Amino acid sequence: MQTFAAPGGEPEYVLTPTAELSHLYQDVVVAIDPVRGLNNGQPSFLAFCIDSLDLGVGQRVIHIGCGVGYYTAIMAETVGASGYVLGVEIDPELAARARENLSHLPQVEISHADGSTLSPVEFDAIFVNAGVTELKRGWLEALAPRGRMLVPLTTHFDNAQNAEVGLGKILKLVRKPNGFSAQLVSDVGIYNCTGARAIETHEALRISLARDDTDAVQSLRLDVHKVDSNCWLHTHSFCLSTLKLVPC
Repeated sequence: MQTFAAPGGEPEYVLTPTAELSHLYQDVVVAIDPVRGLNNGQPSFLAFCIDSLDLGVGQRVIHIGCGVGYYTAIMAETVGASGYVLGVEIDPELAARARENLSHLPQVEISHADGSTLSPVEFDAIFVNAGVTELKRGWLEALAPRGRMLVPLTTHFDNAQNAEVGLGKILKLVRKPNGFSAQLVSDVGIYNCTGARAIETHEALRISLARDDTDAVQSLRLDVHKVDSNCWLHTHSFCLSTLKLVPC
C-alpha cells in the first residue's frame, strides 16, 4: 500500500513511488487522513516540541491529541521501559490505529477520550498537541513538581483558510514551588483542541497574539486580580503575566 506524503512547501499531497518507509526519511508531513487534510505534523517542529519537554528516563508523560501514535512512540522511547506514556485521542478511528501501532510498547497506554477532561493524576510532562484558548485546570493540577507542559494557544485570523486550524504560539509552563513559570517558545499552526476553546477568551487572545512582545511573558497567574499593566493576556480563568515568580 502506498503512503501519502506532503513535501514541505507544496500544497498538494503526493504518493510515494512505493510503500517503502525510506521515502519518508526526511522532514515531510505525512497524511493521516488526506480527505480531512489531517497530517502527523512536521517532524522537525515536533522534535523541537518533544525536546522542549526535557523528558528523562522513567518519567510519566501525557500526549493529548496523539493521532496514530507516531510521536507518542518517540516519547515512549525517550522515557524508556521504566517510564509511562498516556496517549489521548478523541477520534475513535485514530485512537484504534494508535493502540494497534504501539501495542508492542508496554510503557504506552492509548485512551480514546476527550483530553480536556483529564483527571489530576501526577505526570512529569504534558504535551497538548492541538490548539486551545483555555488552559484546563485538570492539566495544571496533573503536573508534578517541576513538571512541564507544552500547549498551543491559537486563534483564527482573517486570512485563515481552514476553520479547524488555528494560528498562534506554543506556551511552555513549568510547575515551580511558587507557581508556574511561562514562556512563549514558538509560532504554530495546528488543529483545534475539542473542549478547550471558549468564545469569551478568543478576542483577548487574538489581540495579545498580534502584539510584538511575546517574549515578555514570564508567569501564569491563577489568582483573582484586576487587570493591570503586567497582564499580557487576562481571561476569566487565567492570566499570562510579565511578572517573574517571587522566589520562595
